[in-house]
Amino acid sequence: MRQSAGFWKRTPAHTPSVVVASFGSSTRDEADSAFDMPRSFSAAATTPATETKKVASAALKTEIPEENQTYSGQPEHIDRESEQHNTDASTATYPANDPTEQKFSQLLTASQTDLAHLRKLSWKGIPPSHRATAWRILMGYAPLSLARRQPTLERKRKEYLDLRDQTFARGTSALDAKLWHQIKIDVPRTAPDLSMFRQAAVQRSLERLLYCWAARHPASGYVQGINDLATPFYHVFLAEHQRPLEEVMDDVEADSFWCLTRLLDSIHDNYTHAQPGIQRALVKMRSLVARIDARLADHLAAEGVEFLQFAFRWINCLLVREVTLDCCVRMWDTYLAEEDHGFARFHIYVCAALLLKWSAELLKMDFAEIMMFLQRPPSLMWSYEEIEVLLAEAYMYKCLYDESPSHYAGDRP
Repeated sequence: MRQSAGFWKRTPAHTPSVVVASFGSSTRDEADSAFDMPRSFSAAATTPATETKKVASAALKTEIPEENQTYSGQPEHIDRESEQHNTDASTATYPANDPTEQKFSQLLTASQTDLAHLRKLSWKGIPPSHRATAWRILMGYAPLSLARRQPTLERKRKEYLDLRDQTFARGTSALDAKLWHQIKIDVPRTAPDLSMFRQAAVQRSLERLLYCWAARHPASGYVQGINDLATPFYHVFLAEHQRPLEEVMDDVEADSFWCLTRLLDSIHDNYTHAQPGIQRALVKMRSLVARIDARLADHLAAEGVEFLQFAFRWINCLLVREVTLDCCVRMWDTYLAEEDHGFARFHIYVCAALLLKWSAELLKMDFAEIMMFLQRPPSLMWSYEEIEVLLAEAYMYKCLYDESPSHYAGDRP
């Protein structure tokens, strides 16, 4: 198995184990391979992309309920470096008489929330005022029963705080030194362009959460990228409160811990030894792109571009680094609304749709230009409108190719 010293490393065995994956290099040597690459696919009969989109558009119109209206709370332009847009997804408000707002309000305050209806409404975006409650329910953290919801949250929050207090009872000197050191390095790098994540209280909270999670999951340990996956939960749960940070931090930390735990449980194979879940996702993504746009797939292969070199991070970090946090939150509304593994299965279609968006540009580039382009893609400047289009295109591809007998070229004998 080929291995690059800078790209993948695992610390010596200890409990909990520490796994560290390094990203960001655009050079061929550093980004070449963390594990054996999937075998090349044979050429497949491919539906032209334009025809695919025509067919999929019709399928999309019939599949998505008409009442599932698009939520739009984002400005037309997003500057990644500007903080004026950093909280749009959580602070945007609906008019008091907005039908979407009213539907969510009625659904979430009912004595028993209808989960199927909640998923149906959430697919096209959740109003910020209801997002925290909806996410807790969709994650399976909060119960559907309104009467049981608050007592359950209080019990689970206390359970986490007891775990945290027990873990840190003897101070940080008693912790696993290598694990704690890696977390201390990664947390300041987490969403550094957002002022919220530069606050000391939030950084200390995230450090505790990540250590507690790793201590409870020694089979996978801590992997770089898990810190990024916690940020949407902090973003959403902090925005729910109007009280001072110190008064709500424990609740936010506990809710984020349990929701992150449930998320990672659904993609656990992405973080165990050799990360087989990511390997399978890369194989499927490559096959899907070859089916939809054979010309692009052939060009990437001719230039020596392996999907591992750019899409590893897309799968590992769920595109948190490829779009703004607001847009990521909007994407996760849809992922949570998907009944069958939105973060694992539907995410592959989103990654494929993301790559295919730039087919025309990529066809004109060589290896170095492709890698530079995909390391910092234009999606960093996207607004809600472009995220909506991306999700719709991913849904089209899912409708056309999911469960198809010849869906994955690698499955053919």
